[in-house]
Amino acid sequence: MQVMFDAAPASDPSPLQQSDAFARALNALGTPPLRLEDGTLALHRKIGPLPVHMITRPGAETPETLRDLARGMKVRGPVLLAPERPMPLNRIGALPLVSPSTIARLDVTPDETTLFAGLHQKWRNRLRHAQSQKLRVTRQNMPDDPGHWMLQADLVQRHQRGYRSWPLALTLAYGRANPGQAKLFTAFWGREPVAALLILRHGTGATYHIGHTRASGRLTSAHTLLLWSAIRWARSKGVQQLELGTFDTEENAGLARFKLGTGALPHRLGGTWLWWPPLTSLLRPLARLDRRLMQSG
Repeated sequence: MQVMFDAAPASDPSPLQQSDAFARALNALGTPPLRLEDGTLALHRKIGPLPVHMITRPGAETPETLRDLARGMKVRGPVLLAPERPMPLNRIGALPLVSPSTIARLDVTPDETTLFAGLHQKWRNRLRHAQSQKLRVTRQNMPDDPGHWMLQADLVQRHQRGYRSWPLALTLAYGRANPGQAKLFTAFWGREPVAALLILRHGTGATYHIGHTRASGRLTSAHTLLLWSAIRWARSKGVQQLELGTFDTEENAGLARFKLGTGALPHRLGGTWLWWPPLTSLLRPLARLDRRLMQSG
């Protein structure tokens, strides 16, 4: 289950949703975020007359610090809190809404030989298979084209699988506002584009944003080759950490194996909570009931 905002990690480097690059994209789209005193970004929307704000993956280390961030906005209305890691936000009267997800994070600072050695054996086998298929890989800045085949295929896939991601306009705004930081990798089999993936760079971090593989791309293991190409590119540009998005070993074990097969490590996020001071005393008992759901095992 997801709510109205999408979350994507705080540590060093900063997660995409707390980066200057993300703020520039929102500004370009005409929906500027709030920037709090410590630099944390907060999104704001309206549901009817009610303003709703969200703080996604801030650097706050304690529930009280996160509460103080929310208070610092000096705005009315509920605040959605999505911390970087599980923490007992029931302590500040917040109500859990969405259980924590797990993302895959790959350290790309080692040399290429070490990164290759860190690949799972089956992942290396698929990479070698792809390299034997005479695929041609290109890299370019993401075209400012809402009709691009990968973007349209992703919209269809979202509808079929029932998941949410960024609005298409925001993805395109990111490329316009951050020249050279939205990189499209495409695999061609002959003249046919059989797979593509989009990587968003933000400071010393980068995030796998969108990917799509056609049937012929699956036959040739094209997506494996593209991701390896993206890993090598990220390292060459001084990126320290590449985020590969969420995974679920029960709902989609194949995708989990693909992401973790790169040598990426799992990182559990903190879920999404509702904090609204007028309801704090009312919500506190409910928050205590659900606190186990929001903590890591």
